[in-house]
Amino acid sequence: MRRARRIVTAAVLCGGLVAAPGSAQAQPGATGAGSVGAADIAVNGTPAHADPIAPCVVDATPAGRTDPITVGTRTKYGLGSSTCTRNADGTASVKVTGQRFETSVLQQFGGPVIKVRTFGAGCTTTANGSNGTMELGNVTGITVPQNIPPNHTITIPGTTPGAPPMAEVVLNELIVPAPADGSLTTNAMHIKLFPQGGPASGDILVGSARCSPFGF
Repeated sequence: MRRARRIVTAAVLCGGLVAAPGSAQAQPGATGAGSVGAADIAVNGTPAHADPIAPCVVDATPAGRTDPITVGTRTKYGLGSSTCTRNADGTASVKVTGQRFETSVLQQFGGPVIKVRTFGAGCTTTANGSNGTMELGNVTGITVPQNIPPNHTITIPGTTPGAPPMAEVVLNELIVPAPADGSLTTNAMHIKLFPQGGPASGDILVGSARCSPFGF
């Protein structure tokens, strides 16, 4: 059954403090980067890899764009784009949009085909930190809550009792360093294949944005 889902979430983090949106000031070191996705997997011993797709970097590569591509034989990304901008006040902004992601890697092991009709990820820097947003539309193959909390993880179980999980799917993945330095990475979706071991391994990212107020 197809279920239309459109979710936008945000998080603001900065070195252990919460920065209010709109408090941004000029930060010459602010930077950001984004991509439509990336993959580094192996299935039954056969590797498949895609460097960050349609990447952008603030002050270096302002924008990226991709036509539909296939990674290996079972993972596909549709049209997508990224933009990385230096704002007038010195802050940095990243916006990533894409459509028609699909992976059937798990189907051969009895798992679902995961599809995302539209997706997006973004981030901006503030005076002391970064905030991130993500969006998923019309997801099938997994059950997605209406409002996705940070790092919401869906486990896809094995097909027999006691079998290790086939995958963990992390939605609205927010990654911050420890100790926090104001930087933030937002992934709309992160698929981890057979995280406890099995016939496949590796990671698939869907919509990724990274920002830092003080440089990477």
